[in-house]
Amino acid sequence: MDQNRRAFLKQSTRYVLLTGAATVAWEYIVAGAPEQAPNYRIADHWWGMTIDVDACIGSGNCVRACKEENNVPLEDGYFRTWVERYRVDPADPEHPLVDSPNGGYDGFPQIDNPGGRFKTFFVPKMCNHCADSPCTQVCPVGATFDSPDGVVLVDKERCVGCRYCVQACPYGCRFIDPRTHTADKCTLCYHRITQGLTTACAEVCPTGARKLVDFKDPKDPVHEFLRTHRIHVLKPELATGAKVYYNGLDGAVR
Repeated sequence: MDQNRRAFLKQSTRYVLLTGAATVAWEYIVAGAPEQAPNYRIADHWWGMTIDVDACIGSGNCVRACKEENNVPLEDGYFRTWVERYRVDPADPEHPLVDSPNGGYDGFPQIDNPGGRFKTFFVPKMCNHCADSPCTQVCPVGATFDSPDGVVLVDKERCVGCRYCVQACPYGCRFIDPRTHTADKCTLCYHRITQGLTTACAEVCPTGARKLVDFKDPKDPVHEFLRTHRIHVLKPELATGAKVYYNGLDGAVR
């Protein structure tokens, strides 16, 4: 791990207070030897997330929590995660009506649905932390990289703000931070999950629609979830190796 990457990890500690054993683990991670941490072995994890569309109620709690936890600009248009509302006419499923006022930050206003004509549902979106991420492949300076435990991260010290990654992401999950002029995106709350915590968005979800999962943990409920539900990823035809798995994803979702 080079100096810039260590600087990035140190920057991540701005938003967490570490005590006891967590502090010990973080010291190893920052030093570039996380595998030596007594309570966090980077090789033992492969992180992802499950989202149960049927459980999402569009509260916007996840959007607000993400912005606060990760110091995301409050202005509309800057989101590490957001929620879309779909209205699908069974007679015209190929042309759903989609809205996401302020990314769902303030929740969603009521809409008319006379006679229950439209199928309505909410779809949270975020970085898919792809195993074969297009954003990583196009970065000319190596600022975007894959952590050994399966999280796509951005080294802001190295990023030159060229926007290649923003254009390459097929899910629209990146933006240029107007304060730093560098790329920004979901880090899966890396500063939290390496301390044994869940992500901010999952922590505040009132229905448990979002769940952080560790595919390398044989005791993680994700394995049972994948066996017992009809799971989809966004845009599977792109074969990016997305690690955000949706239950109840309607075919109208793009």
